[in-house]
Amino acid sequence: MEAKQVLEIALSTGQILLSNGAEAYRVEETIERICSSYNLECECMVTAKGVLISLLDGNDEKITSLKKIRARRVDLYRIELINSFSRNLQHKPMTYEEAKQVLKDIEEAPYFSFPVRLFAASMTSFVYSFFFNGTIYDSIVSALVSIGIYYMLEKISKVGFFQFFEFFLSGFIIGGSSIIAQRLLPFVSKGNVITGAIMILLPGVALTNGVKDVIYGDFESGMAKFGEAMLIIIAIGVGIGAALAIGVGVKL
Repeated sequence: MEAKQVLEIALSTGQILLSNGAEAYRVEETIERICSSYNLECECMVTAKGVLISLLDGNDEKITSLKKIRARRVDLYRIELINSFSRNLQHKPMTYEEAKQVLKDIEEAPYFSFPVRLFAASMTSFVYSFFFNGTIYDSIVSALVSIGIYYMLEKISKVGFFQFFEFFLSGFIIGGSSIIAQRLLPFVSKGNVITGAIMILLPGVALTNGVKDVIYGDFESGMAKFGEAMLIIIAIGVGIGAALAIGVGVKL
């Protein structure tokens, strides 16, 4: 495989990893592993917004390329597929066409259907509300609220609103729904409803990956992910606080 083709494969791999929530150090290790599989020396730098790779071809000429990441989500399944792909290359290098096909298959791997994800979100809220001393009624209300929140986020994320607004609105709806539920059903605790419903919003993976990147020395990427996670947490908290503050002065 030619150096430019290896560079393209490495960039595509880095893009898939980073856009699906992988840590910066993992992306760099994977790219270096792919280049070494074809006996090429490379240097790469990964930030929260993109991947930069520079490698030496057979004529000792340096080739550099950059891939910017625009959309990000968390998909551990695709990260595992890429990890397996890069390790397999070390044992059996593929041709350019074979590698491109594998990466295409990984990108097009099916997601869980929307109803399944909706059910998973509701069960997450149900279990956490019940786990933190909530009653069965608190858990049911929390699950119903989470269904509405997840459905809303799925729709408005396609419109292109900025992230802070999405999570502020989600927190506001959770706070407002919990107040209404408690007033309509006195045996329901709004605190337990809120505790369960926010669990589907908390950026646990992003926060953990940010800390791991800092530990591995990738301070720029780690602090960016940590800052993003804190912004989401603040947006949720402000939304819930605003709803509770308004609810104090509003009587049904």
